[in-house]
Amino acid sequence: MIPKIDSQIGILVYSTKFNGIGGRIKDEAEHFKVNEVLSPKSLKSIISQDGYAVYKLKKRKIDTNHALSDIFKKTGIRLKSLGLKDASAVTEQFVCSDSKSKSIANYSSEKYSLEKIGHVKKPLSKKDMIGNHFSIKISDCVGNLSDFTEYDKILNFYGYQRFGSKRAVTHLIGKALLQRNFKKAVDLLLSFTSTYDSKENTEIREKLADPSNYKKYLDQVPQQMDIERIVLQEMIEHDDPQKAIHAVPLPLRRFYVQAYQSFLFNHALSAAFNDGEDLFTAQEGDVCYDSHGIIGKYVKGLDQFLALPFVGYSYYKKTRFDFQISKILQSEEITAKDFFIKEMQEISSEGGFRQAAIQCTDYSSKDTTMEFTLSRGSFATIVLREIMKPEDPLTAGF
Repeated sequence: MIPKIDSQIGILVYSTKFNGIGGRIKDEAEHFKVNEVLSPKSLKSIISQDGYAVYKLKKRKIDTNHALSDIFKKTGIRLKSLGLKDASAVTEQFVCSDSKSKSIANYSSEKYSLEKIGHVKKPLSKKDMIGNHFSIKISDCVGNLSDFTEYDKILNFYGYQRFGSKRAVTHLIGKALLQRNFKKAVDLLLSFTSTYDSKENTEIREKLADPSNYKKYLDQVPQQMDIERIVLQEMIEHDDPQKAIHAVPLPLRRFYVQAYQSFLFNHALSAAFNDGEDLFTAQEGDVCYDSHGIIGKYVKGLDQFLALPFVGYSYYKKTRFDFQISKILQSEEITAKDFFIKEMQEISSEGGFRQAAIQCTDYSSKDTTMEFTLSRGSFATIVLREIMKPEDPLTAGF
């Protein structure tokens, strides 16, 4: 039985035969540990002197963006991360200064510590981070974790975080933007409710479903709803949904479109699996990534990993998955051309490709704890989903 939240984000199948052991994750932050993995070449490029400062950020119970924001407020040092790490976990990641002239020694607060480890000649980027290593404990599971052996048969779905987790709305906002329905995008952003959200948040969102309440309840919107406050202020001042959406920071506006692309990818991967397509072995005519992450056509004898299209305005139709993708686009009433947004060109997306299966390496388990490494962009929660088969992923800590 596929949980409701899974089907809402396009995940319609399990790819393993394992029965599942249930249980919960993240009962404590220490039960979910994540360490970023840099490429050997990038690690060698970190020298002791001169250039852009590189730090190791260790954190607990704070997300990456808020940690970096706090560091900037306290020290004046602006740092960039290579990836975002969960608040409800213990994480280690690399962050890099965007200026040669500014650096600090070690710095720490209650929720994080910053350790300077050297310098690089040019700032580190996402491409330098090749993956993440996880150590995860499952609480109150039934059955034997060591019985799970299908870690090489897991589809590379986008995980719950991509869609807002407790409030799976980001992809819906993205679709509204593609349809140029800016009013609907504003309505979803302000008033979409979820059974997993807090009572306080749900109550204020229900009030904001009526635009005549915008001015009345602006001051009652919680501080953590910073994006909602920006949009509300714009709607109160201008009553222009397009202008209100434009006030949302650009990375987040792009993320909404990417979330919808992720929904389409999940849906297409599910449909292809249900239709009996082999998603774990590349074949003649397929588009693939090689072991260095370079994309190209299938070549017999090479070590390659099958990729599926990530739909955008340059959608590549000549794959064995066009049947499923075209069918989904038709049912969604969306075309590839819709991903070029004339009214807001900066959030347009040409699309691309993504690996069909998760490359899970260094897998081991003992009692109720497991360790494994995933390549950049794959979600540990998708591995855990196949192991636990939870009835309700969100109450299970996902």
